[in-house]
Amino acid sequence: MTQVQTVLGPVDAAGLGRTLMHEHVFVLTADVQQNYPGEWGEEDARVADAVRRLRQLPEHGISTIVDVTVIGQGRNVPRVKRIAEQVPGLNIVVATGCYTFDDVPMFFWRRPPQTMTDFFVADITEGIAGTGAKAGMLKCAVDERGLTAGVEQVLRCVAQAHARTSTPITIHTHSASKHGPAILEVLKQEGADLDRVVLGHSGDAVTDPDYLQAMAQAGFTLGMDRFGIDHFATFEERSALVVELCRRGLADSMVLSHDTCCYIDWFAPGSLDDLKDWHYLHVSQDVLPYLREHDVPEDQIDAMLVRNPARILAGR
Repeated sequence: MTQVQTVLGPVDAAGLGRTLMHEHVFVLTADVQQNYPGEWGEEDARVADAVRRLRQLPEHGISTIVDVTVIGQGRNVPRVKRIAEQVPGLNIVVATGCYTFDDVPMFFWRRPPQTMTDFFVADITEGIAGTGAKAGMLKCAVDERGLTAGVEQVLRCVAQAHARTSTPITIHTHSASKHGPAILEVLKQEGADLDRVVLGHSGDAVTDPDYLQAMAQAGFTLGMDRFGIDHFATFEERSALVVELCRRGLADSMVLSHDTCCYIDWFAPGSLDDLKDWHYLHVSQDVLPYLREHDVPEDQIDAMLVRNPARILAGR
C-alpha cells in the first residue's frame, strides 16, 4: 500500500481520511523571534496552545493536515514534531521549499541553483533538521509580481525536486493576476506531473470561475482555501464558487482548506481585523453544511476532502 510521509513517520495513504491541504502550525519571522523573544512569548505556552487548537480537528472529523510552512515562513519541524506527538488522531504532513515573492534568500545568491534543489531533495529523502521527519510536500509562491527571476528559480528548483522524488507541489498564487499559464509553462519544461500540483488560494478568484475551470482542465488541482480570511473574499463568495465549480463537474479537481495557523507574526495586531474568526474548523462547521444545503452530493465532498488529497499526496 502506498504511504505518505508525516512528521511522525509514514502512514498508509488509505488512512489519511479527511485532509486539509493548505494549513500552517506557526508562521513567523524566525530571526526577529530569535532576537526579540518577547514577540514569541513562552515556548511551552505556544506549544500548549497549538496542541489545544489542533486537538479540535480529529474531534470534528479531520484526520490529516498539510503544514505548508517552508523556508521564508519560519519553518521549525522539531517544534511541529513535538506538537504532533501530543495530538493523537491527527497526521501532520510537513513541507520543503522556499517562500518568496521576489528574490531568493541571500543564502542562495552566490550558490548554483542546483543547491536549492539538492536541499529540497535531502529534506524529502533524508529528513529535516535531524528529526528524521521527511517532507511530504513541496511549496513555493508566485504572487502578484509573477515570475521574477528569483521566483522562477524557486519554481524550477521545486519542479526539479518533484521530478527527482515524485513529491507533490503546492503553489501560493495570486489568482487575480492569473499567472497560471506562466506557471504551467515552467512546470511543463521541468517535466512536472500536473496531476499532483495544487494552485493554492484559487478560491480568491470568486469573480472568474472560467479562469479556474481552464486551470483545472490544464491539469492543476484548485486549492479552495482561505475560508475565514474575508480580506480577499467573503465566506459566502468562496463557498458559492466551490458550489459553481462542482456544478461544472470539477469536484475531482479541487481540495479544501483554510490557510490558517496557531500563531502568525506577519500582521500587526488589528491590521487585519477579518482574522478574528480565523480557525481550523470553518470547513467542518461551515463549508460542508453550506455545500450540502446547496445540493453538492456527498461523493463530491469526499472527492475534495478524501480522494483528491490522497491522490495528490501518494500518487495514483
